[in-house]
Amino acid sequence: MRSGKLFSQPSEGKTKTKPVLVIEETLDHAQAVGLAVARAQSYLLSTQKPDGHWVGELFADVTLACDRILLMHWLGKVDYRKQARFVKHILDRQLPDGGWNIYPGGPSELNATIKAYAALKLAGFAPEDPVMERARSTILRLGGIPKSMTYTKLGLALLGIYPWHQLPVIPPEIMLFPSWFPFHLYKMSAWTRTMLVPLMIIHHFKPTRQLPLHLQLHELFPAGAEQEGLSWIWSAKLFSKRNFFLLCDKLLQLWDRSPWKPLRARALKKAEEWLTQRMGAGSDGLGAIFPAMHYAIVALKALGYPEENPLYQKAVRDFEGLEVDEGEERDFRVQPCLSPVWDTAVAGVALSKSGLPLDQAELRKAAAWLMEREIQVRGDWYVNNPHPECSGWAFEYNNVYYPDVDDTLMVLLALLRIETEDEERKREVIDRAFRWVVSFQCRNGGWAAFDKDVNSPWLEDVPFADHNAILDPPCSDITARALELAGMLGVKRTEPFVQRGIRFLRETQESDGSWFGRWGVNYVYGTWQALRGLRAIGEDMNQQWILRARDWLESCQNEDGGWGETPDSYENPQLKGRGPSTASQTAWAIMGILACGEADRPSVRRGVSYLLRKQDPDGSWPEEFLTGTGFPGVFYLKYDMYRNAWPLLALSEYAKALSAAKEQTEAWVRATLSVAVRSRSSAGGIG
Repeated sequence: MRSGKLFSQPSEGKTKTKPVLVIEETLDHAQAVGLAVARAQSYLLSTQKPDGHWVGELFADVTLACDRILLMHWLGKVDYRKQARFVKHILDRQLPDGGWNIYPGGPSELNATIKAYAALKLAGFAPEDPVMERARSTILRLGGIPKSMTYTKLGLALLGIYPWHQLPVIPPEIMLFPSWFPFHLYKMSAWTRTMLVPLMIIHHFKPTRQLPLHLQLHELFPAGAEQEGLSWIWSAKLFSKRNFFLLCDKLLQLWDRSPWKPLRARALKKAEEWLTQRMGAGSDGLGAIFPAMHYAIVALKALGYPEENPLYQKAVRDFEGLEVDEGEERDFRVQPCLSPVWDTAVAGVALSKSGLPLDQAELRKAAAWLMEREIQVRGDWYVNNPHPECSGWAFEYNNVYYPDVDDTLMVLLALLRIETEDEERKREVIDRAFRWVVSFQCRNGGWAAFDKDVNSPWLEDVPFADHNAILDPPCSDITARALELAGMLGVKRTEPFVQRGIRFLRETQESDGSWFGRWGVNYVYGTWQALRGLRAIGEDMNQQWILRARDWLESCQNEDGGWGETPDSYENPQLKGRGPSTASQTAWAIMGILACGEADRPSVRRGVSYLLRKQDPDGSWPEEFLTGTGFPGVFYLKYDMYRNAWPLLALSEYAKALSAAKEQTEAWVRATLSVAVRSRSSAGGIG
């Protein structure tokens, strides 16, 4: 990568005319699109915070509310008013078969249903209650507690419901493994580390609050399973990675019960130091994510921190800051984390490409807010990527140890377009951050979220890795966004790191032309992002392998003109691109097809018509389904900003493409007429 200034400021969108909302009974297509864009702009601007940022709610499943109830009972400090409101939230989402799902429209999921049943029982529901009977029937049908994930069982072990000796051992001595060792802390994903370190402490102390007999969950074990200890399933293949790790765990179980652990005190001390450092100033809780913050509170208590300790009080405040209270008679729920940086960047990109003046006050405030949050602290990323410059942005308000590549890319895409009061400083920030991003390119040419080359597949068989997120592999969506930014910055397609990124996309394309989407649901997201990145970096979009992706998107269009895909496709790829239409996924598909040119394709027009029909009078779009991905197969998200920002971006890009196509057609007609006139004139002269 060459050094120096790597970008040129975009020049489009400098009109000083603010959008005006008009109401007309009859509009042609272009006018209808323009009106929809203006209304969407107005709505999005109305949701901006006074200091310039945006933050939408992150909706997730009921497990967060359930965990909050379990934690209150473990702490022995139950806020009964809060518990009652959590209970209402849980009951409102029970499915007809008695279970709970992890995304709207999905089937009952074992872990969510176990947690809901446990929370309701702690809150006073008797096993004979019809709500509990239906839930219990579903739990047993799905295999009961023995078939649940390690993290579900660990939460139950804290309450004496599940035996500790049937859980995988998480030895604190992992903290002492050197970086050259095949397995060490930084071989795992950032989010796994933030959960695992407090769990090391918890597993050592095993701080159990024994519940009375009537609150136990014996009824959730299939007959005989409670005594047999059906914790893990050995592989039928004798010599396999899974059996190797299970054998190691059996040996660790014996060692864990032994009094001889010469390095344990040193390992615990290092774990405590690691934990407390990342919970202090600059972080809104450990990792600023719900699971890590939850386990951190338990770990601090296990270490003997009193409630008066400032760090413990901060941990509780940060954790309670994830609660969403709509009012006494309305829903009370929990977010998995807060998303202000991502939301502000996405809104900034959408608004700056929608025709607003690029120096408009609201955009300038957003850019200033973002630039103030550049993280110039050496975080955990440095272990695997000792890049000399510190930069990047985190997802949350304060999370200095964990800036990530994807947020940084989106922030730079927003800053690149917005005109700030200090353009020289902005150029320095963009250049520094872009060099930081490029340094994260992995060996296979792709980019991952938080780390570089944290992609050792053998770790997926570690017994405590059943949350499907122990690794941080490079993925097509982030790689494509890196190429998109490089193209916007004017980086040449011939740059070696660009060529490696393009090659990664070619190698990860599915046979039907689609791409897997790691951070959005799912193939619609991945395919849109790949096409967008390839277009921005200057790839020939008429190549067959690229047009195959466009054709795949068109093949998934629903009869109503929209696109939709459910998280079912993570479990069953045959369901890729299938699901009820949503505003965000329709916008992604439209932009993916537009990246290949031909704005007047029937599929694009039908998709745009769908967005026009579904827009509410206030300029927003409704969206019921979850289109964001946390951990595939385990945890999904609904970004409330998605339903409004992405459609605005799609309609704006469509309007621009339509206008360009019209100008091109008119220019062709003028040129053709001119040639015809000259031909007739020449013919007349000769005659």
